[in-house]
Amino acid sequence: MALHLKDKEAYQRLNYLYQAAHCVLAQNPENVELARFYCFSQKTIAKRLVLRQDPSVKRTLCKRCCSLLIPGVTATTRQKRNKTRFTVMRCLSCGQRKTLLNNPDYCLWADR
Repeated sequence: MALHLKDKEAYQRLNYLYQAAHCVLAQNPENVELARFYCFSQKTIAKRLVLRQDPSVKRTLCKRCCSLLIPGVTATTRQKRNKTRFTVMRCLSCGQRKTLLNNPDYCLWADR
């Protein structure tokens, strides 16, 4: 399925904002507000243009404050095990928790 030129440019813009947020936090981990602004802009552009983002991108963004979740910098990561294994990421800015299933047999919709 070929993307239209408009969609391709929009995805390139989203990719640029995501990479810019990573670079800002890599150079200065205390500059969380600028990275959060880039992620918020990325989220609003995707919502306005009705674009689906890759699950790997959505898993690294906080739903509450739009902060980039990088383990050890802006988030804490813990492994939990009840009946199945889970990864729990907690945002250090707002305290929101994100629970991800650790199942090697699970296939995402993007990988199908």
